[in-house]
Amino acid sequence: MNDQIKGLLLTALGVLFVVPDSLFVRLIDAPPLTIAFWRLLNSGLLIAVGLLIWQGTAPFRAVLGSGWAGVIYGAGVGLSGLLFVLAVENTSVANVVFIIASMPVFAMLFSRVFLAERISPRMLLTTVAVFAGLAIIAYGSGETEGASWRGDMLALGVSAIFAGALTAARHAKHVSMVAAVPMGHVAMALLILPFATPFAVAVDAVPVLGLHAGFIMLSSIFLALGPRFITSAEVSLLVLGESVFAPLLVWAMLGEDPGRWTLIGGTVVLAALFASNLWVLLRNRRKHPAG
Repeated sequence: MNDQIKGLLLTALGVLFVVPDSLFVRLIDAPPLTIAFWRLLNSGLLIAVGLLIWQGTAPFRAVLGSGWAGVIYGAGVGLSGLLFVLAVENTSVANVVFIIASMPVFAMLFSRVFLAERISPRMLLTTVAVFAGLAIIAYGSGETEGASWRGDMLALGVSAIFAGALTAARHAKHVSMVAAVPMGHVAMALLILPFATPFAVAVDAVPVLGLHAGFIMLSSIFLALGPRFITSAEVSLLVLGESVFAPLLVWAMLGEDPGRWTLIGGTVVLAALFASNLWVLLRNRRKHPAG
């Protein structure tokens, strides 16, 4: 198996394991902060144990030695994990995943401000199209059952905060930030512990909590490994799959209709990002044809 196929398979597996994330949040009958606490704590501990077995303490020491970049990335991962649960609890799943799909646009804006990277005409057009799609989703939130602008704003916060975390990680390219994920998750879980009720979860929900954490752990591992073998454009195209399949899964399992405006706005967002990344991929293929 060559590196190209290996990278595509690993990244695709990472996307498949993250697709049910919002469904798990919907299935667990508990207050939002309690769900967030267990989601963050369980996934953080599982990933930490896996890293310790696989690579020892070296990844954690590397993150701690990266300075503010590691702090910002860990904090961003933890906070976005909390806001994701709150967003899913306050608006439709389709709204959440379509809005979070705008993350590359925020990453581009932050890279321009903090890393002085040039914004290409392609990304300007993509940005305009993505924000047009987000405006359509926001417009429809008043009409779509289960949707709310409050949850939409929380999802927008997830997109912006995680994009900021990725920008910090790019500032410290020489350090792998994988170990910052469990550090950020566990730290955020401990911060919200005084406001959560961890033992208010029903006994029959415990296996669901464990399965949820396992899916997040596997997704984190595969999404950390896959991009090492393929381009960022290919990764971005595959990750868009979550935005397509997550609302369809919740619709099929729980009957949560995304609504007309969400589907229209989401299609605009995904089409803009798909076209933008496909253009980059095809351009790179022309410049560097497979030998």
